[in-house]
Formats: sequence, structure tokens, C-alpha cells
Amino acid sequence: MTTRPTSDRLRETLFNVLGPRVEGSRFVDLYAGSGAVGIEAISRGADFVWFAESARPAVTAIRANLSALKIAGGFALEDRGVTKLLQSLLAKERAADIVFLDPPYGQAEEYESTLNFLARHHAAMLADGAVVVAEHARKQPLAERYSVLQQTRVLTQGDAALSFYSLSL
Repeated sequence: MTTRPTSDRLRETLFNVLGPRVEGSRFVDLYAGSGAVGIEAISRGADFVWFAESARPAVTAIRANLSALKIAGGFALEDRGVTKLLQSLLAKERAADIVFLDPPYGQAEEYESTLNFLARHHAAMLADGAVVVAEHARKQPLAERYSVLQQTRVLTQGDAALSFYSLSL
């Protein structure tokens, strides 16, 4: 619980909305915590999942969860954090189909910096038709637009919300 995992119900809602687009996708799980969202993407047929997490207990939890589920490939874990992973993906021009981010709710600046980074480097980082989803506190709504990323949907559940963004050039 110290990793504040996305609730089962909210995760189910997320994947119901994403639906068949998960299968075969390149999925990025930023601020991965326990890794539950990225692992769910793997279980639903994502082609590859990148996890980014720098908190030692959370990294340990991700590794333990992957091991317990006997997931040996189809993923990479960047344990130096979100910035390192994003810079690496940018340098390699690895375009993601789905990006999920769930920074600690109290760190509002992380939403803005991550969403602005993705918007600024969208041509190299986001595939055609990509979707970016941010989990955040319901009482702390995110902006409707981050440059070329336009909010298309907001779903709330309890104290949490999911904001969906798509490219709007």
C-alpha cells in the first residue's frame, strides 16, 4: 500500500475504456508504483511495456510482482525515474501507443512537466492515434490542453479521476 496502487475498480475502468487498443500496443507506465497498470497491459496483450519508477520500495514491488507472475520478457524497467525513461525513449524515437501516468497526487508539477514533455516531443514519442491517460485526484483537475494534447474525456471514481488526452494538431 505504500506504493498507492491504482484501485482494482479504477484499473478495470481504464482498461475497459482502452479496450482492444491495448493488444499489440507499446505501453508506457510512468510513476509505475507497484506496476499493476503495466502488468495489466501485459496480461491484455501489450506488445511491450516500459515501467518508470525511482522509489526503491516500489521498484522492489514491481520486480517481485513480475517475478511472481512469471513475466520474463516484453518489458523494461527504468529505475532511475520518469525523466530518464522519457529521455531514453526520445533518443531512440520509440513511439508509444498508450502512456499512463500516475504521479503522487501531491506533486502537481509532475503532471504538468510530464504532459508538456510528451506534447513538446509528440512526433518522436507518440504514435498516430496515441492516447495519454493521467490518474489524478478528482478535486485537482488537470488542464484541458497541454499544447497539442487535448483532453477528450474525464472519468471519476471515488476520490480519483482519469483524464484522457489525444493529439490535436
